[in-house]
Amino acid sequence: MTARTGDHPGTLHAWFAASAGRHPDRVALEADGQALTYRELDEYSARVAAGVLRACPGPPRRVGLLAGRRPATYAGYLAIQRLGATVVPLNTAWPGARNASVARRAGLDLVLTDGTGGAHQLSVPLLDLADVAGDSAGGPLPSGEVGAPAYILFTSGSTGAPKGVPILHDNVVPYLAHVIDRYEVGPGSRLSQTFDLTFDVSVFDMFTAWGGGATLVVPSRDEILAPVRFVNDRHLTHWCSVPSVISFARRMRALRHGAMPGLRHSLFAGEPLTLQQAQAWQAAAPASRLENFYGPTELTITCSEFALDTDMGGWPSTANGTVPIGHIYPHLEHRVLDAAGLPTEEGELCVRGPQRFPGYLDPVDNAGRFWDLDGDRPADPAPGPSGSAVRSTGTVPARMWYRTGDRVRPAGPDGFLHLGRLDHQVKVDGYRVELGEIESALRDQPDVHDAVVLALPTAHGGTELHAVCTGEDPAPGTLLAALREQLPAYMVPAFLHVRSELPLNGNGKTDRTALAALLHDAPAVTPVKELR
Repeated sequence: MTARTGDHPGTLHAWFAASAGRHPDRVALEADGQALTYRELDEYSARVAAGVLRACPGPPRRVGLLAGRRPATYAGYLAIQRLGATVVPLNTAWPGARNASVARRAGLDLVLTDGTGGAHQLSVPLLDLADVAGDSAGGPLPSGEVGAPAYILFTSGSTGAPKGVPILHDNVVPYLAHVIDRYEVGPGSRLSQTFDLTFDVSVFDMFTAWGGGATLVVPSRDEILAPVRFVNDRHLTHWCSVPSVISFARRMRALRHGAMPGLRHSLFAGEPLTLQQAQAWQAAAPASRLENFYGPTELTITCSEFALDTDMGGWPSTANGTVPIGHIYPHLEHRVLDAAGLPTEEGELCVRGPQRFPGYLDPVDNAGRFWDLDGDRPADPAPGPSGSAVRSTGTVPARMWYRTGDRVRPAGPDGFLHLGRLDHQVKVDGYRVELGEIESALRDQPDVHDAVVLALPTAHGGTELHAVCTGEDPAPGTLLAALREQLPAYMVPAFLHVRSELPLNGNGKTDRTALAALLHDAPAVTPVKELR
């Protein structure tokens, strides 16, 4: 299938509005014990949009959203979209300093909030969603800035600060056209919404459901911890989550054979899916088509897919025990390149096409992330001046290839096998984490001379962060407490070790491999669970 933008609604809100026009009385959203039809959710979002216009001195360009899992939050998301503004999700579980940093870097005009998550710490005008829930929708709404991003998400940055990833409507439209058709989403379908709005797969959850006229079913925090019960009690047809949910359900002994007979599609993204995890889930949902899909935020949610047969006897066997990431979407171009930008059998996956983002919010972050292969030799785009990005999206020419940083090799008819990262970026609970950002935060603490963070495997197949510090007798408890004030919980190391020195390799650089071996052989020090 080729996804053609011109054949489909041109914005995220237009996808929702088209379904609202066709299916006004079907349920669009179930959240926090409430069910809203497409008509009700459309009217709700119109009231919120009118409230945003009254609160802003001029047409809003970028609006933050800091709220929990309730109908008002989703009405707020749609309200920002219908105004033609850019939504910038914040996270109620993040430290206030993290949300404040994102708000500052994004140049927000306003933040929609439900009063949770430390909104008072933001130096941005606030609008409480409760204050506009019963307002009148008012008159016609503005169309917004042409070419404005649909949303901006902030990912962990290797330089010690989060970096903004703007995604255009033109990036999302071909994506939705592809996935709505592939996963047979339509009226009567019921899709899970397990991802926080700061996680890009949440856009898949929301707009695949709403673009197909289906129902988005939002779990409570307790329901997320009992996925099998949630699937059955809420009659889900489509499940989407990170693979670590499978490991958790297995530890709870919830994945009994045939435990989820009603599932039709089971989709996993955000981190490698192991064959063991896939087998356990498939046995519990035997009628479901299980699929691994892959993609960095910069390529608009996902860019490749691999569907496993319902008959496990036909599954591939891979050297690293993970499910292939499969084939790149047909409307995208891809190459596998070596460090010099030359074609190779095993190397870095590079992609371009309609889903490739226009460049980072701060153009400085573009350096080293693109190849220009149409000239005589590979080239990097000029980064542009730092700090010019508050009202810019750092546009990179469409001909340039985005360097994913992921090492792949062909897996025959199964597409590509993911072999790991080429840098110090890791996935923790599906979230992208730059180890350098944690190391930078540690080095900023008093008494710390140097810091290294390693991602080590756990006994249950997950990833655990271990920090190692040197310095003038740094106090591990104090350091970890400081990190919890600055970083999201998934970025705070599970263990912190203090050493007199770090092992070095022959070039005088920190030997991470030797350090990992030392930590493997020594008892872990200062687990976070003892400090909370």
